[in-house]
Amino acid sequence: MPVTTTSRTNFGCLLVLALMFAAPAARALGQQVGSEQDITDLRLGQRMLVDDGSCPAGQIKEVSGAKMTPAGVVRTRKCVPRTGPKQK
Repeated sequence: MPVTTTSRTNFGCLLVLALMFAAPAARALGQQVGSEQDITDLRLGQRMLVDDGSCPAGQIKEVSGAKMTPAGVVRTRKCVPRTGPKQK
């Protein structure tokens, strides 16, 4: 039995929606770097995790684009708790 045009359209819409939601999630998972120098272009409101050992045990440095100035985006830095499963 042939697939109708309506089914193809619905499948196409579902595929587009899935890709729209999957792309930001993939980017969010990959936003951890080993050094702050690895962050080349931080956007306003963007947050990056930097695992450079400068924060106490159980925490990681979060660098965020906090304010827009004529010179570019001003960065703020703070230590935040690490997320993920507990380690022994």
